[in-house]
Amino acid sequence: MSGGGVSGGAGVKGQGGALVICVGQVVTDHTFRVDEVEPPPSKTTARAYSMSVGGMAANAAIAVARLGGRAVFWGRVGRDEAGEELRHALESEGVDASGLVMAEGARTPLSAVIVDKVGERSIVTYRGERLPTDPSALPLDRLSEAGCVLCDPRWPEAAEVVFRRAREAGVPSAMDAEKSEERILRQLVPLTDHAIFAKTGLTIFAPGVPPEEGLARALRTGPLKLAAVTLGEKGTLWLSPGMEAPARRPAFPVDATNTTGAGDVFHGAFALAIAEGQGMEEALRFASAAGALRARDGRTPDRAMLEELLAGETDVPPIRVRRKA
Repeated sequence: MSGGGVSGGAGVKGQGGALVICVGQVVTDHTFRVDEVEPPPSKTTARAYSMSVGGMAANAAIAVARLGGRAVFWGRVGRDEAGEELRHALESEGVDASGLVMAEGARTPLSAVIVDKVGERSIVTYRGERLPTDPSALPLDRLSEAGCVLCDPRWPEAAEVVFRRAREAGVPSAMDAEKSEERILRQLVPLTDHAIFAKTGLTIFAPGVPPEEGLARALRTGPLKLAAVTLGEKGTLWLSPGMEAPARRPAFPVDATNTTGAGDVFHGAFALAIAEGQGMEEALRFASAAGALRARDGRTPDRAMLEELLAGETDVPPIRVRRKA
């Protein structure tokens, strides 16, 4: 199993980099490449198949390690063959998976990922069975070592505890606010410092309003430093306290071949940038470049690839979004 579909040898393992703790989902991704995703009833022949580590927080942890940070992953799997394979795959990427909870009698999550010829994907996820909700087994004393913590919404009980402990300890936090139940997003967003939504996640959190208003609502829920939404090739819309209106970080122009995991890599890169002490706009630029490279190649980039893309970008200031009259 290869982490994120990346061949071995690429990337820095981050022995002395900033530490990021990633909390949430890990799954086995079964990826099928097809020409077209046909509506049912249908039968489609795959042109290629691969199996790799998937899941929002797990992909983010791999991104942290490849980009020169020290990555710790906390999540849940079954004590089964698939769970063991995922643990070994994370460790082979330089991720510290010693906090991975392996539950007796549970079944490890998996996903079927269908990628068409232009790189767009459809995902069917099985979230496992009998995975424990209690986060008390996690080594929470390690939070004080972190430069940033990143949580997705797939283990909300753990995310809540980690966010609260991080805030008490003064450790920066970020949330991958992906598509989830509304109650979970409303529970967790006020607890983080940086809430970065997927478009669907923001629609669930703030239904029936434009993204600009959705971000403003997120900021009002707690002492957040950033509310943002990733919009693919349209870039990232973001808002911080004191700004009169959101700004847009333009996307890096790439020819996407596989968008699977691009958002996860964006979040991992953002968390690493915050852990390294980068400023807000700098961190968003860093994360945008990482996500673009993942979408371009379907592979998680290393630091050298990222720095090359950043160095080649012309000076593109953030676009300020005007308020509607």
